[in-house]
Amino acid sequence: MRARYGIPLKTTAAITAIGAAGIAYAAGIEARSFRLRRVTVPVLPRGARPLRVLQVSDIHMVGGQRKKRAWLQSLAGLRPDFVVNTGDNLSDTEGVPEVLDALGPLMEFPGVYVFGSNDYYGPRLRNPARYLLEKVQGKHGLNGNPPAVGVVHNPWEELRDAFDTAGWVGLSNTRGRLKLEGGFELAFTGLDDPHIKRDRYEKVAGGPEKDADLSIAVVHAPYLRSLDAFTADGYPLILAGHTHGGQLCVPFYGALVTNCDLDTDRVKGLSTHESAGNRAYLHVSAGCGTNRYTPVRFACPPEATLLTLTPRA
Repeated sequence: MRARYGIPLKTTAAITAIGAAGIAYAAGIEARSFRLRRVTVPVLPRGARPLRVLQVSDIHMVGGQRKKRAWLQSLAGLRPDFVVNTGDNLSDTEGVPEVLDALGPLMEFPGVYVFGSNDYYGPRLRNPARYLLEKVQGKHGLNGNPPAVGVVHNPWEELRDAFDTAGWVGLSNTRGRLKLEGGFELAFTGLDDPHIKRDRYEKVAGGPEKDADLSIAVVHAPYLRSLDAFTADGYPLILAGHTHGGQLCVPFYGALVTNCDLDTDRVKGLSTHESAGNRAYLHVSAGCGTNRYTPVRFACPPEATLLTLTPRA
């Protein structure tokens, strides 16, 4: 007996089994296979000692994710000089206590942060195919799409207050500084999330601060308008998240989407960006979580990044 369209039932059963196995792997194994990416970026002044920067992003915490919490807590053992949190900490309106529990040991170190759309709003169930459709149509987030309506509001103020109390510096459309041991002074310029049109570059324009040893740009979603502005102003390093590294990737090919207007070649890891004759290093974290309604990763394991900043040649 054969299935419709002439496909043997055994073949249909085999394809179904392979698909089910793939989903089981993506949800049950890879989405929990946490990794640490290590990169070196030559952006420091000559003679400066190397700095270790831990970037965490896109945690998307949901209640009960004990393995993720324990892994994030363990990252404090890296003893970074400072921490950069590039947003989307939440995927659950009740998730703030668990985020703070996970990041508690890291909040003992100096740090800065920006928020992403999922810190402000709860996620909604979406057909994953819409990401491909929006890519073809050139629509991403609220950039060309109607404003979000009927969304759940997350208690992001609680998260902000806890970060601020720990001494982390908020960078939503503002500037901030960290002074490290030895007197090395870092200046940061940050934007609120471009994915939901909260970025206001005119409030922070002007480029690096000349009396700082290093200036770094921070944003959640790496939209080209933000990258162009930071690079044109002369920032040597931009840190971002949001893309999940593509989340569902094709082995030996890579990501299909970035969920913004960044090209897929730079969906994660270290690359460069050019604008107005300037070039900046760009690091995009693939993040360590997923939207609660699509808790799968394939060929794109969850990660945090330890960036070692070294003197320029």
